[in-house]
Amino acid sequence: MRNWLLLAALASPMALAQSLIDVQSHTLLRLPATSSVLRVERLHVADHGTLLIPAGLTEMHVADLRLGRDARIAVAPGQQAFRLEVLRGEIAAGAQISVRGSPGSFVQPALPGRSLTIRLVDVLAPALLVDARGGMGTPGYVGLDGADGKPGGCTWGQASRGHDGLNGGDGHAGAGGGQVRLEVPMDFPLEHLQVLLDGGAGGAAGSGGGPGAGGASKGCWLYSTEHARGGRPGQAGQSGAAGPAGNLDIVRF
Repeated sequence: MRNWLLLAALASPMALAQSLIDVQSHTLLRLPATSSVLRVERLHVADHGTLLIPAGLTEMHVADLRLGRDARIAVAPGQQAFRLEVLRGEIAAGAQISVRGSPGSFVQPALPGRSLTIRLVDVLAPALLVDARGGMGTPGYVGLDGADGKPGGCTWGQASRGHDGLNGGDGHAGAGGGQVRLEVPMDFPLEHLQVLLDGGAGGAAGSGGGPGAGGASKGCWLYSTEHARGGRPGQAGQSGAAGPAGNLDIVRF
């Protein structure tokens, strides 16, 4: 009930400047895609809770942030950069902000880690993980199996050889890591920060198609023509290349 009231409040433009977002422990809350900019008076994600931010949201300004142990803010992949600005707050050990790209599929390519700017003004952070890794590449297509050969007659005719399996497709390259900009005060302990910028792994190679069976006579009683040879299996494709690493830019103020 509490989460439904929150979603109703966020749907109101007036509430966007003064909402309380409270994600309870071991629960997941997805923000509605009602605006590209969200201003929150207080954001609290309890231990092991997750806040999902839709791709259409590009800016989030938080007056007071509390991230519990192993809490997570996960930003959906997207082409537009995302900016998170926090005036004050406290981040517990194990908490993370994720802008990971998505893996490729046969419908769409892999997406890179989303470009991210984080501005922390007065925030206590014993540890913080920022995950901006790229998505894994699309796997290669599996080669088609070869067709079976045609059977010969029982006393005449020649069986045909099985067809070769087709080669598997090559995996696609992984997407690149994100571009991360961190704006922090001069005394912010950067040794407590971990940023993952690896490019996504290359897509797996497609396996080769199986060989077709050689033709063989069927239903013969005394005599049959010679059995034909089977085809050759297709060759597996090549694995895709890993995506390029992203970049971290640190600005102190």
